[in-house]
Amino acid sequence: MKLTHYDAGGRIRMVDVSAKAETERQAVAGALVKMSARTLSAVKKNPKGDPLEIARIAGISAAKRTAELIPLCHPLLLSHIDVEAKFARGGVEIRSTVRTTGPTGVEMEALTAAAIAALTVYDMCKAVDKGIEITGLRLLEKSGGKSGLYRAPGRTRGTRSLKVETRKSKLESRATRRWDSRVLRAGVAGNSA
Repeated sequence: MKLTHYDAGGRIRMVDVSAKAETERQAVAGALVKMSARTLSAVKKNPKGDPLEIARIAGISAAKRTAELIPLCHPLLLSHIDVEAKFARGGVEIRSTVRTTGPTGVEMEALTAAAIAALTVYDMCKAVDKGIEITGLRLLEKSGGKSGLYRAPGRTRGTRSLKVETRKSKLESRATRRWDSRVLRAGVAGNSA
C-alpha cells in the first residue's frame, strides 16, 4: 500500500480523481467529549442556550468547509450532513454522517464535522472546566468507492459492538467501550448507503 498524496519523486500532490467512477459514498465518524459529572450537570443547565445544538451546527458548517481546512482534500458537493451531539455518562457523544455521490470519499468531511462539533462543546463548557478532554475521534464506517465498505475494527453489522484495544487505564477503556456501544446503538448501521 502506498501513500497517495505523494508522486513518484516524493513531492506532495493532490490526488487526481478525474478517472474514478462517481459512486454513492458515506462516512460516519465519532468523538467523545469527556467531562466531570459536575461539569456535565452545569452544561445541562446552561442559561446561554443549548451547547449541543450549537455544536451540531458547527459540525455541519465544518463538513462543508473541509477542503478549505485540509489542504489536499477535494472540494465536494455534499448531499447530506448529519451531526448528532448528545449527553451521555461521562460527557457528550458526537457522531457525524456525511454522504455524496462522487469520485472520492467523504471520510475527511465526517471526521472534520465530529472534530469541530467536539471543539465547540469544549468552547461552550471551558468556563466551567478547563480539564475537559476530547477523545476517540475516529472513522466508524465508510462505504462506496473502489475500496468498498470499512467498519472500525471489532464492529460488525447487527452486533453494534466495538472492541477497543488500548493500553490506557482500565477505567478509561471501559468508558470508551460504553461510549462506542452507545454510538453504534444509535443507528450507524441503519444509516448506511
